Amino acid sequence: MNDDLKFMQEALREAREAAAEEEIPIGAVVVSRGRVIAKGHNITERLHDATAHAEMIAITAATEAIGGKYLEGCTLYVTVEPCPMCAAAMNWSQLGRLVYGAPDPKRGYSLFSPSLLHPKTEVVSGILAEDCSALVSDFFKERRK
Repeated sequence: MNDDLKFMQEALREAREAAAEEEIPIGAVVVSRGRVIAKGHNITERLHDATAHAEMIAITAATEAIGGKYLEGCTLYVTVEPCPMCAAAMNWSQLGRLVYGAPDPKRGYSLFSPSLLHPKTEVVSGILAEDCSALVSDFFKERRK
């Protein structure tokens, strides 16, 4: 199995944890040198904090793990395309690579400006997109019953 699939499955595990906590099921992991150094999932409801997105939690944990604010040698895997806030945080942390599963046609950063990311950040999308998308749509279908 290639690394992108392996690490996106880790992000999906985080997303399922979020769903189990009745949070919007988005998960993220940060990888450096082939190993996960940080994980996160949405905890906006638990913290009553609109900024507590999976990516923000993972970025904070990753910078703590490496002891610095820049993540240029790291890859962030996230189940859904980041919002503009999270993309800007990736820019400030100089993230080396972003890999996401499902696009977010309503709130994804690319709708607003792909330049929100750092110019050197490589982007890969569509990894396990169907699984990532189904997790979010199933969550909201369940909520609307």
